[in-house]
Amino acid sequence: MPISRIFALLLLSMSYLPVAHADNLKEIVQLANSGQATQALERLDTHIRTNPKDAQAIFTRGVILAEVGKRDEAIKSFVSVTEMHPNLPEPYNNLAVLYADQGQYDKAKKALETAIKTHPSYATAHENLGDVYARQASEAYDKALQLDNSNSRAQNKLSMIKGLFNGSYKPVIVGNKDTKPAEPAAKPAETAKPAEPAATPAAPAADSADPAVVAAVNAWASAWASQNVDGYLASYASSFKTPKGEARSDWENLRRERISKPAKISVDLSNIKVKMDGDKARVSFQQSYRGGGLAQRTSKTLFMVNSGGKWLIEQEIADN
Repeated sequence: MPISRIFALLLLSMSYLPVAHADNLKEIVQLANSGQATQALERLDTHIRTNPKDAQAIFTRGVILAEVGKRDEAIKSFVSVTEMHPNLPEPYNNLAVLYADQGQYDKAKKALETAIKTHPSYATAHENLGDVYARQASEAYDKALQLDNSNSRAQNKLSMIKGLFNGSYKPVIVGNKDTKPAEPAAKPAETAKPAEPAATPAAPAADSADPAVVAAVNAWASAWASQNVDGYLASYASSFKTPKGEARSDWENLRRERISKPAKISVDLSNIKVKMDGDKARVSFQQSYRGGGLAQRTSKTLFMVNSGGKWLIEQEIADN
């Protein structure tokens, strides 16, 4: 599925694991969320030296390290948590994020399988495992085409897989202090089935909706999340109505600055609904945005037009 956030990284709630100084950890998380990761890590290191068995603190350290790009160190942190609490699925899921980002898909798959074994109904791990399989399939089809570039079946399959990712693969680490992990299962349930994935994009509600409309919306969100400004701006029609009636060039300059500035961005869409009207479409959805210390959930509607075979945005309305 073409989503900007391939893997979800959940920050354990402060009450889930025993901690010596929960309030101190809350302050550290707030510090990191405000863009002061270096100071947050310094305070965490001091805390962990005093409380070396504090799995919550070590987990939090892994989240922050991943956010600032120190992924090898983050991996060590999450491995430590799995050694302390082998029945928690979240640390394994987070390891999969980091392994996949390094192209180590076998390790990512093993980590996700372990997460599912510890908690069979952990929907995030099931979804992420599917993404790993899709990425491995993409590489296999690509290799087949290198060996035989006339293989139309491999070409069609590769195009389909790449369509899922919109040509980009950029796992974004997201910490969410309001999300509690599922309780680890005492033993795997034989009849357990993965829950429906909540990550975006969702299928359109109307069966008659043109799949190309949803694909265009997903491409727009993916370009935004991967900070591909040119690709993002290319999603808007020449007839686009700017939000405040400002000049198109002024609006584009502002969007270019806001998209390029954050170190990382995540954009998640859910509950996508499409209403078709000939060569026009009305697309509504829930949008979750995180970047530069800002976390925001918005109801949004895109009015789109088919221009030269491409679905482009003519108007964008957000209801905060």
